[in-house]
Amino acid sequence: MDKTAGEYHFTRLETVVFGAGKVESLGRELSRRGSNRALIVTGKTLGRSKLLDKVKSAAGSALAGVFTGAEQHVPSHTVNELVAEARRVGADSMVSFGGGSPIDTVKNAAWQLMGGRAGSRTIDFSAGAAESGRGGDILHIAIPTTLSAGEFTPGGGVTNESTKVKGGVADPRLQAKVVILDPALTIETPAWLWASTGMRALDHAVEGSYSTRHQLVTDTLATKAIELLNAHLLPSLQMHGDDELEHRMRCQLAAWLSIFGMSNTRGGISHALGHQIGPMWNVPHGVTSCITLPHVMRFMAEVAADRFGPIAQGFDLRFDPRSPRSSAVECADRIAKFIGKFEVPTRLRDVGVPREEISRIAGTVLEEVKRANTVGVEVTLEQLVGILDAAY
Repeated sequence: MDKTAGEYHFTRLETVVFGAGKVESLGRELSRRGSNRALIVTGKTLGRSKLLDKVKSAAGSALAGVFTGAEQHVPSHTVNELVAEARRVGADSMVSFGGGSPIDTVKNAAWQLMGGRAGSRTIDFSAGAAESGRGGDILHIAIPTTLSAGEFTPGGGVTNESTKVKGGVADPRLQAKVVILDPALTIETPAWLWASTGMRALDHAVEGSYSTRHQLVTDTLATKAIELLNAHLLPSLQMHGDDELEHRMRCQLAAWLSIFGMSNTRGGISHALGHQIGPMWNVPHGVTSCITLPHVMRFMAEVAADRFGPIAQGFDLRFDPRSPRSSAVECADRIAKFIGKFEVPTRLRDVGVPREEISRIAGTVLEEVKRANTVGVEVTLEQLVGILDAAY
């Protein structure tokens, strides 16, 4: 037998509170950490929602203000605006409310407030395990309303508005200390957004499983995440009342499990593609996973079929480690079929990407793939363009 050895690095996440109505715990979590100047950070849509009133009420006397300028793909100007607002109100903590955009906006703003330089061109989330040594933490409490799961990582993306290239920041101190999963706050999330970010969670689980850095802990949680999403994502959009909330709660837990080990396993080709497709052509990251994941899985089935065992188990598919390729291909086909059950785009042409432009991002994607080093073989520019052509 092969010898088992490895390392697992935990993030600085301290508490996950989950359940319908648990937003009420926000004030308690702020108080126990000594915060009395909390700035809520969200986008324009939730900024007009009555759901925001629940979050403001839960913050209680600690509420110092509300910032509603978070935008999709985190353009750099929104980070600068949040930094200025946090300083203006004297914020000692920030509460992100919404999807990945407000969550990553907070992380990037916190990075600047801690003395970090803005505008990183690259996404290298390996830095999430290495502290930079600058100033102290900025308390971040995350209340997500989608399944993208960025609240569980110490890294966040930001887009250079002039180049439309997405870079990011990563540092252990950027991890949210508290995550509150309240399915009652997700009921206004559009069906396409809920479904597509569910596919983003699926993407986390899949790419963690076939990463060269996978291990028993991450495999086990990825399998359970896939199982939960397969069982609960569609019903969460079909049911009503308490049943709907319970299915949504199970999906939120699946999102947590899907990304639990990503700071250890890191992302793969599908994530790298999504990081650049999104800002270049204004495609939501959940949607990019709907488009790229099956094609990347077919590529990975040719180079790392032996790592598909946890994925097959999550979908209750037979996996023969002596002849894994057919099972790996079946996993890719099963995920494509699963995505097809939802009203989400599945091709680049469906989201308005010009055919003649798809190779523009290949170079930047290749840089990220090489830095992550999760595939296990050398990936070429031509192969990436081939995956993009297949996704078109």
